[in-house]
Amino acid sequence: MVKVRLLGRTLKDLKNIVRQTGLPSYTSKQISDWLYKKSISSIDEMTNLSKSAREKLNERFEVGKTDPVKSESSVDGTIKYLFTSLSGKYIEAVYIPDKDRNTLCVSSQAGCKMGCDFCMTGKQGFQGNLDSGD
Repeated sequence: MVKVRLLGRTLKDLKNIVRQTGLPSYTSKQISDWLYKKSISSIDEMTNLSKSAREKLNERFEVGKTDPVKSESSVDGTIKYLFTSLSGKYIEAVYIPDKDRNTLCVSSQAGCKMGCDFCMTGKQGFQGNLDSGD
């Protein structure tokens, strides 16, 4: 069975999930805090949920945080990350350090219509928009 990703869900979505799973309503706020404030990687890390609640969630759900499949560093400190979306398409994010600030460029689409020679995302061609879980 394919598990459903919790990451990217709104509090309203989490309330529905908690209700359908038969957990107390306040559990949705706890899950939200773990996902978006504490940035956990697994349901088992949600230590203020009972063991049985974590087991119920683990049966059908996963946090959904993914590590990059590849990263490349440049001499100027720029790091390019390659991720796989839920649909299996590749997306990139780039960390760009600067003197006074840092920038993180994050794809909101799989592929791009621009076709820039230096950009792997552009070379893929446009393949679709990402959702909040991606």
